Amino acid sequence: QVQLVESGGGSVQGGGSLRLSCTASGYIYSSYCMGWFRQAPGKERDGVARIDSNGRTWYADSVTGRVTISQDNAKNTLYLQMNSLKPEDTAMYYCAARMHSACYSASWMPSFFGIWGQGTQVIVSS
Repeated sequence: QVQLVESGGGSVQGGGSLRLSCTASGYIYSSYCMGWFRQAPGKERDGVARIDSNGRTWYADSVTGRVTISQDNAKNTLYLQMNSLKPEDTAMYYCAARMHSACYSASWMPSFFGIWGQGTQVIVSS
């Protein structure tokens, strides 16, 4: 079973940057889809970005141009570089993975993913 651990969250001023990391342990299969989600108090969990084993990436409209998802396979680590942060980016950020499948349309839904990290908090002040 793959386990995920996020890190890199914190408190920053508006316009600042953060780089979130998600390190995976266990056996990583050759085909997978991984994503970053975020959830603010009282709101649903929404997709931010996703990447699959083919190197394809997708971004939510709300973050396009400000966020980059990437992976370092040698380190079994997924990254989310966030720039020009806004107060509305404040949320708990989660890393998620699904083995044996590349990303497709259903991977924007949290239910698509079976493996989740514990989350890392991001707070952006005005």
